[in-house]
Amino acid sequence: MRLRRIVLVVVLVGGFIFLTAHLPSVLGRLSLHHVSLLGAHDGGSPLELTEAEAAPTYDAEEQNNIGIYKRVLPSVVNITSTNLVFDFFYGTVPQQGQGSGFVLDKAGHVLTNYHVVARANRGIEVMLSNKRRYSAKVVGTDRVHDLALLQIDAPDLQAVTLADSGGLAVGQKVYAIGNPFGLSGTMTRGIISSIRSIRGSEGALIEDAIQTDAAINPGNSGGPLLNSRGEVIGINTMIASNGADQSSGIGFAIPVNTAKAVLADLTKYGRVKRPSLGIVSYAIGPDLASQMGLAADSGVLIQKVIPGGAAERAGLRGGNEQAYVGNTPIMLGGDLIVAVDGKEVTDPQDINAMMDKHQAGDTVSVTIYRGRKQITLKLILGEARDENT
Repeated sequence: MRLRRIVLVVVLVGGFIFLTAHLPSVLGRLSLHHVSLLGAHDGGSPLELTEAEAAPTYDAEEQNNIGIYKRVLPSVVNITSTNLVFDFFYGTVPQQGQGSGFVLDKAGHVLTNYHVVARANRGIEVMLSNKRRYSAKVVGTDRVHDLALLQIDAPDLQAVTLADSGGLAVGQKVYAIGNPFGLSGTMTRGIISSIRSIRGSEGALIEDAIQTDAAINPGNSGGPLLNSRGEVIGINTMIASNGADQSSGIGFAIPVNTAKAVLADLTKYGRVKRPSLGIVSYAIGPDLASQMGLAADSGVLIQKVIPGGAAERAGLRGGNEQAYVGNTPIMLGGDLIVAVDGKEVTDPQDINAMMDKHQAGDTVSVTIYRGRKQITLKLILGEARDENT
């Protein structure tokens, strides 16, 4: 029995000496083998990574992109409009819509699209790029041009710089900053694809609209379209989507010169005092002109003059004999407008485009045919009403 104890002690002591002498080298070999297996393929070579030795550098174009973004982002805002709608199951419930806008001055004026805030009957909230939120009031709206002017009370606002959109060229670089799908502070880039007239969301004509392939999506509405100097050239307003409510590479912006033309009225009157000839009119093409025996192949036939309007004061005449074009009644016998300020007029949209370049009270020359006689009259523009041009 005693001998067994002695043998057991000897075995234990020998085992301890063996492990302390040889185990570290065994573990080391196992560890190295494990790393080699993780970092190697069949050849057993370790994985070697090549890392940059310095911070990344940017080329001139990238630097300009980054510079524009950093400079303009503080001026771009996210707009949330809330309105109450009726739900069959829950009764009256709040519904929210989102868009973009941009700061015009340190007084807190913010420009956006009319359709962004049109249905806001329970408040408008503006969030700045620093995530601070402010309640906004509507200073004025222009449904025809799809523009709205808001105001917030916030400190240290940074205003955008407005460019001249009159000399834009197809092919020049543009940038859009806004909140597509609620993703605030998003910038996209493209070029001007075309300058063309389009119908806005309210059906009104937008003259010289800026078409671009810069990605514009829901939530971008009201945000700025910028040139390569970071100056605002347009207000992003709509996309051509063919039924898909997302960018198709065809977006449109209202030219900033159109916005400039209405901002003074919005701040002064709370509405746009659009100029008008004070007429109800009908477009005449060559076929109709021939059938009616008119002296010109095309123009705008005055159906009636608005009592007290500019046309009546200048002596223009409306029609006095009813006829039909298909099922549409028209009045014959009125003056045929063929030019305004020497520029040819072929339909009422031509007149509307010219009115965008004027204000109520301006004097224009109107060239008409009265029967076979051509007459040019001076006319002082009045203020537009819903029913006249």
